[in-house]
Amino acid sequence: MNINESVNLVTLVDNNGNTTGYADKIEAHLRGDLHLAFSLMIIRSQGDYVEYLLQRRAADKYHSGGLWANTCCSHPLPRETVKDAARRRVAEELGIKAKLSLSIIGQICYRHRLDNNMIEHEFDNIVVAEVDNIEWRQNPDEVMEVRWWTEHEIIKTLKCNPKVFTAWFEEVFTYIRDDRSLSIPKL
Repeated sequence: MNINESVNLVTLVDNNGNTTGYADKIEAHLRGDLHLAFSLMIIRSQGDYVEYLLQRRAADKYHSGGLWANTCCSHPLPRETVKDAARRRVAEELGIKAKLSLSIIGQICYRHRLDNNMIEHEFDNIVVAEVDNIEWRQNPDEVMEVRWWTEHEIIKTLKCNPKVFTAWFEEVFTYIRDDRSLSIPKL
């Protein structure tokens, strides 16, 4: 299978993350197949508080258009590592080509009904990169807006207006915020 054949495929997995096959990305989301994914969050410490680089998905994405999400989320291509996939997609979506030190801090599994009759059923690898600063140039086909959010701002918005975020965002954010291996200050 070459890269052009695999670009629209997702890796199907069992509940332990073991590969069971491959499926067309759209078909897997319509059926609700459990598949491999990653959620990358770029974080920076600003003294006694933390900022998270979030993106607002392009309005015409195949699901969750116009909603805020973590820095980058997608699916590894067949036989592509999670870290390689994260580097590839953050370059494609946000033009970030800087050498990021990526850490996979864990996995979560979720199933959410979305718009456009899609079901997001993912075995999601949580990937974090801590930076001092970073430059980006968003791809308008993928992203409509990018900005730094403080942890307090995210928590307040999740409480008062959670529908501005993707269905999976709160789980990803909470997992990262609660991870004690990161050097970010805790509330």
